[in-house]
Amino acid sequence: MTAEPQIASSTEFTNTNLEVLFTEEQIRGRIAELGKQITTEYAGKELVLVGVLKGCCLFMADLMREVDLNLTFDFLAVSSYKDGTKSTGDVEILKDLSNPIRDKHVIVVEDIVDTGLTLSRLLEILESRGAASIKLASFLDKPDPRIKKGLKIDYTGFTVPNKFVVGYGLDAAGRYRNLPFIAVVIDPANA
Repeated sequence: MTAEPQIASSTEFTNTNLEVLFTEEQIRGRIAELGKQITTEYAGKELVLVGVLKGCCLFMADLMREVDLNLTFDFLAVSSYKDGTKSTGDVEILKDLSNPIRDKHVIVVEDIVDTGLTLSRLLEILESRGAASIKLASFLDKPDPRIKKGLKIDYTGFTVPNKFVVGYGLDAAGRYRNLPFIAVVIDPANA
């Protein structure tokens, strides 16, 4: 007796509720460009990458492998969502840096910037710690809901529309962080 061939069902990577915005290849190419730019601009400087957890992990890991410099990295975890749905701009540091950043050149690495409230406050906190310089690298920039219009993103992977995006570290209630691409959730109610 022969086994019936199995028909592949939909997986996370082929989920029909997702519309791919940026492919794995596009992401790799853009991060390589950013890595070269940072390598050139920080040659001869003491560089620290500071990742904002959790979403930054994939971007930061790939970015640091493209920066051909002697660098260190650290992480922060912050919260500004007191009611769970909207940023208040009041930043609570849940996990602080392990090492001081005084007199070092810092690049804060973020997965996505939208309103800019949390990040603006976080940058103020870090600036008070005496770094030689602080710049911002964000994998995605979603400028449409931006409240803090003056927030400068020094290194941007991609600009995205004001839609619910997931993948490559970004999630929907913890899901989709493992996608190797960035996608729009077609029906957020079914995310």
